[in-house]
Amino acid sequence: MNEIRRPFRPGYVKLARTGELAARARELDGLLESCEICPRACGVDRRVRLGVCATGDHAVVASWVPHHGEEPVLSGRMGSGTVFLANCNLRCVFCQNFQISQRPKSFIGREISDEDLAAIFLELQDRGCHNINWVSPTHQVPQLVRALVIAAARGLSLPIVYNTNAYDSVRVLRLLDGIVDIYLPDLKYADPAMGATYSRIPDYPHHARTAIAEMYRQTGAAWRLSPGGLLQRGLLIRILVLPNDIAGARESLEWIATSLSPDVAVSLMAQYYPTHLAARPGRYPLLSRPISAGEWDRALEALEHTLSCDRCFIQDFIAAPESYRPDFDNAENPFADESIG
Repeated sequence: MNEIRRPFRPGYVKLARTGELAARARELDGLLESCEICPRACGVDRRVRLGVCATGDHAVVASWVPHHGEEPVLSGRMGSGTVFLANCNLRCVFCQNFQISQRPKSFIGREISDEDLAAIFLELQDRGCHNINWVSPTHQVPQLVRALVIAAARGLSLPIVYNTNAYDSVRVLRLLDGIVDIYLPDLKYADPAMGATYSRIPDYPHHARTAIAEMYRQTGAAWRLSPGGLLQRGLLIRILVLPNDIAGARESLEWIATSLSPDVAVSLMAQYYPTHLAARPGRYPLLSRPISAGEWDRALEALEHTLSCDRCFIQDFIAAPESYRPDFDNAENPFADESIG
């Protein structure tokens, strides 16, 4: 007898109907008064002044677009409806989107209303996108959920992707339970010293692992896929391999397998190249080059030995030319293939 499967409906649609979504938005908004939105817990009243993330109580959006460079289960044929949030709660010296994340002066006066943000979500849905992909959402969660209340009332029905650096508050993530359908966290470092040196966060592994464990509690390792193979609900952890084992990929993979499950999906990424502060000569010598073939092979071996890999994604590795030199002003990867296969 064939299983009858109900059509997928994002969790926030049901929460909107019961009024719970609006209640969650109010509770999240209250955290801005003495900000506890991320583990930095600045304690500033973001309604009147800025915290470390340089963002007040209105959304600041850098751009939005149907994005075709995410994992295939997210991009599909029509693209992931990507909303790039400006500013960030981290200070990664190698950030490949540093013009968006670490140039707050560029976004002064560009705050938008909840209604305008809701309109962006609906525009991406109208353009045929498969999901709404919040990129770097951590510091703007209250704004995003306030806008989601409006968009849901106007017919938004796409899965929400929470595309995060994982330096997230568990309290906030619990308030997102049933709102976010797909968690897409980075796991940047296994060693606290690396987080302190390269992202200006001394306690990154502890908070990121705690946050990802909460995401796993909400979704488990299982995926919900559409008939066409698009991800509708689940967890996918990204690990960007860094030169000189700065990311500690093997340790992170072992933590996933032992603390969560060997069935958790991972996206192993080879696209690192020196940019932002890491591209400045002599500033961060261990990050001054792309990864080598040997470093990539060791990360692949670690993946194969720790996880089941049934749903893992492995990015194409393209070796840098011997003549490669980092360019501080270069915002585009000059040699790596963005596709993930």
